[in-house]
Amino acid sequence: MIPVILCGGTGSRLWPLSRECYPKQFLPLAGSRTMLQDTALRLDGLEGLQAPILVCHEEHRFAAAEQLQEIDRKPRSILLEPCARNTAPAIALAALDALAGGEDPLLLVLPADHVVADAVAFRRAAKAAGELAQRGHLVTFGIVPDCAETGYGYIRRGEDLGGGAWKVAEFVEKPNADTAERYLASGDYSWNSGIFLFRASRYIEELGHYRADILAACRTAFEKAVRDLDFTRIDAGAFSACPSESVDYAVMEKTESAAVLPLDAGWSDVGSWDALWELAERDGDNNLLHGDVLAESSEGCLVRADSRLVGLLGVRDLVVVDTDDAVLIADKNCVQDVKKLVERLKGSERSEALRHRKVYRPWGYYDSIDAGPRFQVKRILVKPGQQLSLQMHHHRAEHWVVVRGTAKVTRGEEELLLTENQSTFIPLGVVHRLENPGTIPLELIEVQSGSYLGEDDIVRFDDSYGRS
Repeated sequence: MIPVILCGGTGSRLWPLSRECYPKQFLPLAGSRTMLQDTALRLDGLEGLQAPILVCHEEHRFAAAEQLQEIDRKPRSILLEPCARNTAPAIALAALDALAGGEDPLLLVLPADHVVADAVAFRRAAKAAGELAQRGHLVTFGIVPDCAETGYGYIRRGEDLGGGAWKVAEFVEKPNADTAERYLASGDYSWNSGIFLFRASRYIEELGHYRADILAACRTAFEKAVRDLDFTRIDAGAFSACPSESVDYAVMEKTESAAVLPLDAGWSDVGSWDALWELAERDGDNNLLHGDVLAESSEGCLVRADSRLVGLLGVRDLVVVDTDDAVLIADKNCVQDVKKLVERLKGSERSEALRHRKVYRPWGYYDSIDAGPRFQVKRILVKPGQQLSLQMHHHRAEHWVVVRGTAKVTRGEEELLLTENQSTFIPLGVVHRLENPGTIPLELIEVQSGSYLGEDDIVRFDDSYGRS
């Protein structure tokens, strides 16, 4: 069995914490580890498990690789999608990659951004699903519902297959409240989890039968893929021509071999702020408070203060999320509509929809702490032994001041070694590089000045991470 971890979501309903360039699967929302890390670790103890295949957007490749490295998990492959095409093509790429090794393994398909509280129950269900998949079934895990939820799609049970599993009678869309109550009362419906288990060849066979166009595009894109460091870059031209479709619509709703296996393991897709509030342990006033928060005469609130003190006084059922560059204040009953705010930000071409003020790179990160006409100030951290690309800017000069650690600086034909409180100036148009030769993180302040300060004003001549 090979786990296939899908890392392609954007988590827009968890804005401003989750953003397109650093979405929720890479954040520690439900504990000390990120959601991707929890997804990988809950597989420990599952018999016959091989290293996972990771499918993610190329923008997230270094974050995904580093987070797995932090928990000592080496993936079999990291497949990089050049664009989002939904789950049916993503799983097809993983199946083709699994089959390329000459075997025909079972694939346990897992979104990277779900919470499963009871890992033992999950592994037990995965083992049972594996036995069904050995018989040719395409298994979906149906969450045992505990309320009349209107935010999930549902699966209706059909013929009993034995061992606690059923044939899938039908998939149904998100219901209204009355319909959800009826589904719950009947006992015949499960929530659609988006978790699947099937043999790689069976998925390819069924996808080819029902959506040959998707399979053909994925085959071409996979065959033209190139290796880049530890990554497999899927061909952009072929993959962008692939139709965008979910695995539910492309295969699971059409196949005669779909089976549903109940999963009662404390599952949540953490799709919104109220879902996170439901999951976590709350205080005596039913508040979920994270960070520097003072709450007085306030009940049923979720507050996340990541950058400053937040005070609540005499309020109920609010969601308050404070980040470095944006604050969300919402009625807890309206948080499903946070994505409308994100759509407005995108329509206005606001950067807050896409990226945080702190931007992670394979060498470390930078934090844009101030900006104005013709200047920008960044705090930069470079991890030990790492280096930025050898680069040049057409429109800006840079002044670097070392705050902590040791910096090795290439400036034109010169090489400088700078320590704490020392500085250097990089004139416009001069080729330069910043390295950390030490054993502790290098921290410095960068002051940029010039007519244009965008991140696309970088000409790279050499890069350790394969970036163009």
